[in-house]
Amino acid sequence: MSTASDSGTSGTTYVVVDGENIDATLGTAILQARPAPDQRPRWERVLAFAQKEWGQDVKGLFFLNASSGSLPMSFVQALLAIGFQPIPLSGESYEKVVDIGIKRTLEAIAGRAGDVMLVSHDGDFAGELATLVEDPTRRTGLIAFREFTSTALSGLIGQGLQTFDLEHDVNAFNVQLPRVRIIPLDEFDPTRYL
Repeated sequence: MSTASDSGTSGTTYVVVDGENIDATLGTAILQARPAPDQRPRWERVLAFAQKEWGQDVKGLFFLNASSGSLPMSFVQALLAIGFQPIPLSGESYEKVVDIGIKRTLEAIAGRAGDVMLVSHDGDFAGELATLVEDPTRRTGLIAFREFTSTALSGLIGQGLQTFDLEHDVNAFNVQLPRVRIIPLDEFDPTRYL
């Protein structure tokens, strides 16, 4: 991704990814199986989308649960290569380390300038995200599968939270996912169902 000095922009969009939540939603709710490699999001497209959508530099933060003591090194190296900062967290078995890390990060962002795109469906972040949405000096967005977004997060849309569908707006997949979602009539393509 470009830097502020070479792009002429001065703002930053923090792209905060809840990898566990996206993977679980994709595998459990959409595919009902472990995603094949070609069914996984192309994370570089998420960064490119955020940069293009809001026209400024991005800082990608990808949270991982490393409580087992091991890291998926090939995935970590791939994240680094495309511009994400992997954040592998560990803790006790009863701790939701990724959620705690994201909550702390959103709280820290609230104390500085910058826009935020959260990639998650998890309502546990509604309080921290609401604080960011209420700040008139920043843009706040949510990237998710719309039909699986928690009601706590959806409730922030009326307050100014922008939403983007991971598949249809971001185009983060190489394959069409077998989703059942509400289709706006102007997007309906009957040939897809024939």
